[in-house]
Amino acid sequence: MDSEDDMHDANDVDSLEDFYSGDTAADSDDDNDADYDFDNDSDDDADAIMLHRHQPNYTILKEEDIHQHQEDDIARVAAVLSIASVSASILLRHYHWSVSKVNDEWFADESRVRKAVGLLEEPLVRYPNAKELTCGICFETYPRDMIQSAACGHPFCSTCWEGYISTSINDGPGCLMLRCPDPSCRAAVGQDMINLLASDEDNEKYSRCEYAVEFVAGSGSYDVACQCSYGFCWNCTEEAHRPVDCSTVAKWILKNSAESENMNWILANSKPCPKCKRPIEKNQGCMHITCTPPCKFEFCWLCLGAWSDHGERTGGFYACNRYEAAKQEGVYDETERRREMAKNSLERYTHYYERWATNQSSRQKALADLHQMQNVNIEKLSDKQCQPESQLKFITEAWLQIVECRRVLKWTYAYGYYLPEHELPRRQFFEYLQGEAESGLERLHQCAEKELQTYLNVDGPSADFNDFRTKLAGLTSVTRNYFENLVRALENGLSDVDSYGACSRTTSSKSMGGTSKARGGRGKGTTSRSSSSNKTPDDSSRWYCEHCATANAKSAYTCQMCHQRRA
Repeated sequence: MDSEDDMHDANDVDSLEDFYSGDTAADSDDDNDADYDFDNDSDDDADAIMLHRHQPNYTILKEEDIHQHQEDDIARVAAVLSIASVSASILLRHYHWSVSKVNDEWFADESRVRKAVGLLEEPLVRYPNAKELTCGICFETYPRDMIQSAACGHPFCSTCWEGYISTSINDGPGCLMLRCPDPSCRAAVGQDMINLLASDEDNEKYSRCEYAVEFVAGSGSYDVACQCSYGFCWNCTEEAHRPVDCSTVAKWILKNSAESENMNWILANSKPCPKCKRPIEKNQGCMHITCTPPCKFEFCWLCLGAWSDHGERTGGFYACNRYEAAKQEGVYDETERRREMAKNSLERYTHYYERWATNQSSRQKALADLHQMQNVNIEKLSDKQCQPESQLKFITEAWLQIVECRRVLKWTYAYGYYLPEHELPRRQFFEYLQGEAESGLERLHQCAEKELQTYLNVDGPSADFNDFRTKLAGLTSVTRNYFENLVRALENGLSDVDSYGACSRTTSSKSMGGTSKARGGRGKGTTSRSSSSNKTPDDSSRWYCEHCATANAKSAYTCQMCHQRRA
């Protein structure tokens, strides 16, 4: 972004599925979709296309699935290359389980591949008739049957092997490419030796892989939601950040971790000592400043001149007429301009960062509340309201929606920070969609967090629990619609801003024309025009339910979502 906000940066070194990649459109009523400008197309081909678009483009593999995939690949490589399964496993690990890569490299230069991965055709050392051998680590002598060797033949006792393997496994993934303990040897240590020599605990660690993701490249979103409840981006491996692109996320994370905002704060809130140049912050008191030891230079905060040249004649302790005179002559214009720019940049960054961080905290709290609801409160609520847990799924769905919406809303603030300020129509359209979505989310969160407590704290069934069910389900649906609009708009680069602006202008023109005509052409329609221009295009023909915030036709007397009467 080429705005002034980044001018200082250049100088400084069980079940959290993505609601927007699932079948969310099918969860909403047709009437509700119409109110939020969703297309209702009954054509079977169009439905099939939308269904295909919403299919997850990844598969979560469980541990047994992973092992089966590995065994199949090992068998294929062993058969094609006519090598042992252990050797095939070593090759696949080296080439990141790409069967085609293994085959291509092997047939291009088998000797080079063997040397690279440590597959020896012949042992490096032999002890054909030895009854006892000396361990190469502890240097103790052991009977031949207590000595083990990799393909290279270097002898080590079983105890040292176990310690070597255990240390390697506990050090991390490097154990998957384990080599002979001899420092000069590159022979690979295969799965067979791990199974034979490692303890049961280390064996389990070595082969453990609870979940993996199989991704279909080139289709749909990069966001992946694992069954361990962690969501991440397949493309950049950061946390899931749809609808914001990876480059924006990378810039935002770098900005949050860089020293640029520290420099901006120093520039905006401090001045350098005229003698030693260390930054000094003044938050109260008079203009007489004394630098910290060992400098101890005394100077005026305003003009930075030596305090020995100041006194009553220059304005005393709380003013400096030298500074005022120099300022009028433009001496400090550039310095003040830089300080003001740094202050504005810092304030703008702080605005977006605080809201980004607040939504992250709210999401973490919502996750904790979701787990509490699933593990404790659902059963408690079922007992108190005398309803089966299967009929309380609407509460879990509401919390899942809150968690996902907090994630989306968090990243929209990073998007907003890098949206160019001079593109005013796009900014206004973005802020309108973001504001609508945020308002809907706050109403939903308030209902799920506060109002639900009423029904958890009662002694018996509540007569109005079904009304609460209708309200919470309605708020969940409405909030989902708001965020679908926001996500769709950001993924399209806010390309709908032109039609949105045209619609706003058309509505405003009609309102002004009607007013002028009704007034007989007299200029008394100013108030009417002014108020209508601040409305969204559909406000004049709709009313919003106070219970679930659903937009309803002006002619309707009850809300189509929660069936509450119009206030």
